[in-house]
Amino acid sequence: MSKPRVVITGMGTLNPCGLDLDTTWNNIVNGRTGIGPITSFDPSALNVRIAGEVKDFDPANYMDGKEARRRDRFAQFAIAATVQAIQQAQLEIKDSNADDIGIAIGTAVGGLQSWFDCVQTYLTQGPRRMNPFTMTMIIVDSAAAQTAIITGARGPNFAPVSACAAGADSIGMAYELILRGDAQAMMCGGSEATVTGLGIASFDRLGAMSRENENPTTACRPFSADRSGLVMGEGAAMFVIETLEHALRRGAEPLAELIGYGCTCDAYHISAPLEDGSGAAKAMKLALKHAELGPEDVDYINAHGTATQLNDPVETRAIKAVFGEHAYKIPISATKSMTGHMMGATGALEAMLCVQAIRTGRVPPTINLRAPDPECDLDYVPNVARDLPVRIAMTNAFGFGGHNSVLILKRYEE
Repeated sequence: MSKPRVVITGMGTLNPCGLDLDTTWNNIVNGRTGIGPITSFDPSALNVRIAGEVKDFDPANYMDGKEARRRDRFAQFAIAATVQAIQQAQLEIKDSNADDIGIAIGTAVGGLQSWFDCVQTYLTQGPRRMNPFTMTMIIVDSAAAQTAIITGARGPNFAPVSACAAGADSIGMAYELILRGDAQAMMCGGSEATVTGLGIASFDRLGAMSRENENPTTACRPFSADRSGLVMGEGAAMFVIETLEHALRRGAEPLAELIGYGCTCDAYHISAPLEDGSGAAKAMKLALKHAELGPEDVDYINAHGTATQLNDPVETRAIKAVFGEHAYKIPISATKSMTGHMMGATGALEAMLCVQAIRTGRVPPTINLRAPDPECDLDYVPNVARDLPVRIAMTNAFGFGGHNSVLILKRYEE
């Protein structure tokens, strides 16, 4: 029996480059960064005072104000992005189909600010003053669970936690659930809200972050010889994916097809990738195998591209190991140069940008790429978007702990 085709019918996002998909795409293809000085809290005590913040977000546009106060920011983001995706997909969830529709929302950390707030309250005011909703705000599955409560989806529901690969893994696992018949449709993606004092300070202590506070718009420079580290971002990106049969039966428009997923673990180091890139290469090869494609079939790659000293050359080696000479012919974008690193949400947003590249025939740029690292000698679409037809796109997401997650998307063809 042939496996069902799985298509994307809805997408929603809020991130440093926009509060919806159209605004986000317009800014990204035009090379406009969402990175700037931190405004959501006072960062003066920190070495790093820049980030990719979600600006002007009002959760009341998506949920009751009282309920919003009982949800961490990462859950608010997830709900908002899911509502957008459902609206685009025109998916109606009702009692007759609720058991066949599930949710998977990945995150690296979950309710980080809620954790910090509850500890502060416990230490300064005592346990009796703690928020009674603390536990339901901090647990990593709260976004998936709260989204289910709002939408009524009663199918499979879970929250993959695989660091910065979590959003991509959520999509891949949701895809596999549909392939094996456990759901007809899934809402899937990732959400993160780590632009907090604790989040910034923790990453900075690892030595992974750019401290170029005076020049925030150029601070994130993936694949550049003078790169100085990642810039943290936040936000959410959510999809509606479903079997093609289910989509056509209800009159939905397929935006693209999801055809491959591969995941591996380096089993090497908690925060550093294997230097030869072999773990990442295996994930790419697995995704290609499951998509029944050869390396020469891929037209575009959205790279993990963090602008850290370790990631960029390792990812370049991995791409070369998989694609050989064809690697030099594939346009590759590092869109974190504009969004910052959205941790568990970043893989989902970058998959969304692949769908947009397929639909529009435009490939986003890697901004701030003026002096490429000699070890990073592929075509990273420097500084300006490029018009070209994209039929097959790959997106890479790698995370602390050695997680490697790769998705492959294809132009929808009847």
